[in-house]
Amino acid sequence: MLFDAGGDVAEQFRRLVAIMACLRDPETGCPWDLEQDFASIAPYTIEEAHEVADAIERGAWDELEGELGDLALQVVFHARLAEEAGHFDAAGVLRAINAKMISRHPHVFGTESRDKSAAQQTEDWEKIKAAERAGRAEKGVLDGVALGLPALSRALKLQNRAARVGFDWPSTAEVVEKIVEEAQELNEARESLGPAEIAEEYGDLLFVIVNLGRHLGLDPEACLRATNGNFTRRFNYIEDELNARGKTPAQRDLAEMDALWNAAKAQGVK
Repeated sequence: MLFDAGGDVAEQFRRLVAIMACLRDPETGCPWDLEQDFASIAPYTIEEAHEVADAIERGAWDELEGELGDLALQVVFHARLAEEAGHFDAAGVLRAINAKMISRHPHVFGTESRDKSAAQQTEDWEKIKAAERAGRAEKGVLDGVALGLPALSRALKLQNRAARVGFDWPSTAEVVEKIVEEAQELNEARESLGPAEIAEEYGDLLFVIVNLGRHLGLDPEACLRATNGNFTRRFNYIEDELNARGKTPAQRDLAEMDALWNAAKAQGVK
């Protein structure tokens, strides 16, 4: 049965919950685990989520199982902290997500037709989430966009929310024009203003560049991750070529390294 609580999955999850309870036992638990709280664990949760994404991006399927386990541990850790504080427990976490997934898919678990496009289903999903936010007394359009998201991802979500109520540039060309404007303002700040003003103008430029990605149907976070990967592999190529010549990057000038960079691009290093 789809919703059957038995079976190996349930057994292993109960075991993980029990292990965490042992680690947090005030008398016999692990000193490190006992020192942790929500705030101290949150960075590890984010890190583990990124490691899952990294394994997927590299196609490292032999690593993904372990990375998903590490992420599951983070969920159980937070649930244990919440149980100790009297907020909720691991079972409550699972009940909540099960109920949410069923309520958000009436075309699968309810009586609505499945004969919808992906765009129609996305629109329905957003309407359901809007109703949920209203139930949580989130009145503002931007309420509920998580502060802990990576900055590029949060910028994209904020812009998507604003665009739903018409606060958006009508065309991509206008976004490009705004990028030029913001770049000029940054240059002017660099020449005449202090560090705080320069940082503000730089943030404005990044925010508009995220908006350009949104208008192009691109995920800025994914695009930058891909570029980071390309940069790493091409720079590794430079290092390998210099090592073959008995040199290091620190011993060479920019012109030689730039030539090797162009060679890497010409050879299709990505």
